[in-house]
Amino acid sequence: MKKEQKHETDYIKKYQDEGYTTNYLFDGKYLIDSETKDVYEPEDIFIVAHHRYEGMSDPDDMSILYIIETKDQKKGTHLLGYGPTADLEEAEFFKDIPKANYSKNADISELT
Repeated sequence: MKKEQKHETDYIKKYQDEGYTTNYLFDGKYLIDSETKDVYEPEDIFIVAHHRYEGMSDPDDMSILYIIETKDQKKGTHLLGYGPTADLEEAEFFKDIPKANYSKNADISELT
């Protein structure tokens, strides 16, 4: 029987093992590679997958883990809070990523 994985850290670890090792941060306007400080605009980002989470003890504790590839072939992850406590500028940034930049199977509900 397959062990069910429910936490962001389980997914982050799985994707890191698959080479998605870059950590991206949002600076209020751009997504930035935390190590190299390379800057990305919405059209530079391709969403391979995303996973939604809701906190077990607090339904307001919601997040989306984005699995990202960039125009320069870097691969990594970004965790975005959403719901009542969301950063609206950060949410708008992700809404501005062109729909064509989302993988056909980007909305993943469980690991395979």
